[in-house]
Amino acid sequence: MSTSIASEHAVPSELRSFLSSPKQLLINGRWVNAQSGKTFDVFDPATDDVIAQAAEGNSADIDAAVVAARAAFDEGPWSKMTASERSRLIWKIGDLIEENADQLAQLETLDNGKPFAVAKAADVALAADMFRYMAGWATKIEGNTIPLNVPYAPGSEFHAYTLKEPIGVVGQIIPWNFPLLMAAWKLGPALATGCTIVLKPAEQTPLSAIRLGELVTEAGIPDGVVNIVTGFGETAGAALASHDDVDKIAFTGSTEVGKLIIGAATGNLKKVTLELGGKSPNVIYDDADIDTAVAGAADAIFFNQGQVCSAGSRLYIQSGIYDEVVAGVSEIASNMKVGSGFDPSTQMGPLVSREQFERVSGYLQAGLDAGAEAAAGGAALDRNGYFVQPTVLKNATPEMSVVREEIFGPVVAAMPFENDNELKAHANDSSYGLAAGIWTRDISKAHRLAKAVKAGTVWINCYSIFDAALPFGGYKQSGWGREMGHAALENYLQTKSVCVNL
Repeated sequence: MSTSIASEHAVPSELRSFLSSPKQLLINGRWVNAQSGKTFDVFDPATDDVIAQAAEGNSADIDAAVVAARAAFDEGPWSKMTASERSRLIWKIGDLIEENADQLAQLETLDNGKPFAVAKAADVALAADMFRYMAGWATKIEGNTIPLNVPYAPGSEFHAYTLKEPIGVVGQIIPWNFPLLMAAWKLGPALATGCTIVLKPAEQTPLSAIRLGELVTEAGIPDGVVNIVTGFGETAGAALASHDDVDKIAFTGSTEVGKLIIGAATGNLKKVTLELGGKSPNVIYDDADIDTAVAGAADAIFFNQGQVCSAGSRLYIQSGIYDEVVAGVSEIASNMKVGSGFDPSTQMGPLVSREQFERVSGYLQAGLDAGAEAAAGGAALDRNGYFVQPTVLKNATPEMSVVREEIFGPVVAAMPFENDNELKAHANDSSYGLAAGIWTRDISKAHRLAKAVKAGTVWINCYSIFDAALPFGGYKQSGWGREMGHAALENYLQTKSVCVNL
């Protein structure tokens, strides 16, 4: 493996102008510097080079953004617009994302490391679809009438109904693994319900959120409705989570930080939704289509460099086919092209940051030290950037950290099982409950296991299938609430009961 990727990693010329311009904060419809004047470096994970500087927002900037969002909600045109008018503007954001698909995908590749083709086909396309899907819901948020029977008011007649109202000013904190798509998952339903927003992107990957802010403005979203404050979690993120004039916080990230968000939100008892970590079981029965299951198991863990909260990182294989499946997934891992996301032949890019590179490398070493064996991969790559090998670990046991803890990298622990009773115990032996996969030709068996496994999403004979209409979220310590689908609207609505004595 070469020690340089310069020949395959030229920054597209059309990005250079964007990268050279100041990366400021979007507050009340204007791009401004952080009040402190500070900036922070943004790195290219494929080279470890600095590619831009972004404004380092802190509590003062969060205050300004919340004031703008509050005014836009309480007094501004957003709260006075009809649902139809909001719908048209939200749909326009989807159109603009599609029109700028190449540039947005390039930014994701440069800032996150993922292959360009994947970023364009998945991240960008799904982001555009999310805004369009939620645009359709804006005009369909309805209350209902309720017949009353009040035993202590005989002979009285009442007219009772409910209203669904926006919750207000929403703080949204998004992760670095799908920067543009996670912004869409958060912004779409909040805008559809009539909320106003302060968005804090991950400090590792602020670029696509900044570009999205430009498109939101171009679409005609009024000033103050969407505010974007880049900065660090310990400062900007913490200030947003604890702010007394924020009505709700929505966070996607690690379970550890999610618990800190809950603590910060207690000051004014703001509503909280959390989409957190996972250690998802992926089950292959001996009656599965083995070739399809092997390819699916590899994609479940190596897609997006394994930096997926729902990645199939615990691979349970029925004992009679264990060696065959491990060999098949290992062959795919060993033959994957790992490199720059701008190289069309690349199948897996770098990890997002040096911190993540060191975290994954540490887990790999811990797994090997504990007795697991690398059937494929098992180490970092000897080259610039944050590259690790796609790794398949066998001989892993339930007490190992590589089995119990979220690695968030391209590392799968493959373990055999004999029967369903043993499998169910192992599959649910986790503090997480985000997703699961099942591979079998026996659809009855698949449905039984889908019911038994404690997970918010279960994929059968497929993996990582996402759609704007399909709710996504976790059981146990994988989170509170749901993203996407009609269910996501409830995150941003509150119900008011009205009762009239006739």
